[in-house]
Amino acid sequence: MNAIEDLETRLSEPTAADRDFMRELDGDVLILGAGGKMGPSLAKLTKRAADEAGTRKRVIAVSRFSSTGVRRDLEDAGVEVIACDLLCAEEVSRLPECQNVLYLAGRKFGSVGRPDLTWAANAIAPMLAASRYRRSRIVAFSTGNVYSFVEPACGGSRETDPPSPVGEYAQSCLARERVFEYFSNEHGTKCLLLRLNYATDLRYGVLVDIAQNVYAGEPLDLTVPQFNTIWQRDVNSYALRSLALCASPPRILNVTGAEMITVREAAQFFSDRFERPFQVRHEEGARALLSDSSMCHSLLGPPKVPFSVLREWVADWVSSGGETLNKPTHFEVTDGGF
Repeated sequence: MNAIEDLETRLSEPTAADRDFMRELDGDVLILGAGGKMGPSLAKLTKRAADEAGTRKRVIAVSRFSSTGVRRDLEDAGVEVIACDLLCAEEVSRLPECQNVLYLAGRKFGSVGRPDLTWAANAIAPMLAASRYRRSRIVAFSTGNVYSFVEPACGGSRETDPPSPVGEYAQSCLARERVFEYFSNEHGTKCLLLRLNYATDLRYGVLVDIAQNVYAGEPLDLTVPQFNTIWQRDVNSYALRSLALCASPPRILNVTGAEMITVREAAQFFSDRFERPFQVRHEEGARALLSDSSMCHSLLGPPKVPFSVLREWVADWVSSGGETLNKPTHFEVTDGGF
C-alpha cells in the first residue's frame, strides 16, 4: 500500500460509534458535492460504516466528477456515483429520493475574481438542493468564516454568537445557511448547519501550510496569530452522526479541535522537527477566527486524534515529501478575499 492509499484508508476508517449509528439510521445516505477535497473520504467512511454494521444501505455520491479517478475510486469502494451539475435545476430534479443528505458543495477560492460564481455556488445550488430534499434530513457544511474575528481570550465563537461575515466568500456562506434555514422554517426540513474550521488531511490544511513554509524557509504571516484545526477523519465521523441532530429550526454546530493553537507555537514545533529556523513577517495580530467546539464534543464525543498527534503526522508527511493538493487555506487573510 502506498502513502496515498494508506492515508485514504485512515481517513475513511469508521469508529464503533459510526457503525452503531448506521445500525440505527433510517434510510440511505446521499452526499452532494462528493467530488471535492472532503467528499470522497466521507463517502467511503459512510459506506464502510454501513457495511461493517451489517446493514444494506445505499451510499450515493453526487458531483460533476471532473476527475475520473475520484469517480472510479468511489465506485471501487462500493459507493454509487451520479454525475450532476448542482446548479442545473433539471439535473437536480432527477436525483433519487433519499432520507439523509450530507451537503458539501461550495466555492471559496477564486471568489475575488468571480464573486458571481461564488454566490451562485453558495446560494443558488443550496436552494435547488433544499427544495429537492425538503422532506429529508440535511447536514449542510458551512464555515467558521461566518463569525467575526475574536480575541483568543474569549475562547472562540459559540453557536449562539451572531454571524458577522467579512468579505463576499463568507457572506455567501451565510447566504447558504439562510437558504437552508428558510426551507427548514417554511417546510419543516430538519437541518444541521455544520460550521467547520479547519480540517487537516495531511495533503492540505492550516498545519500543512505552516509546516511547508517552515520546511521551505519561507516567512510566516502572523497577522492571524491563532487557529483551530481537526483531523479530517474526525470531521467525517461528526458529519455522519450529525444527521441524528438535525432539527427545525436548524441546529448550528461548530466542528473543530479542542485546542486553540498559536501560529508561532506550531511553527516552532516544525522548526525543531525539521532543524530549520523559521522566519516571520508582519506584526503578530491580536484577533483570530476561532470557534468554541465544546457543544460538538459534548454531544458527539471528543476528537479521536488530538493536536499533539496530528502535528506529528503532518511533520512526517511534509518532511518525507508527501503529496499535497496545493490548496492553501489562506488562514492569514483578514479581509475575506480568497
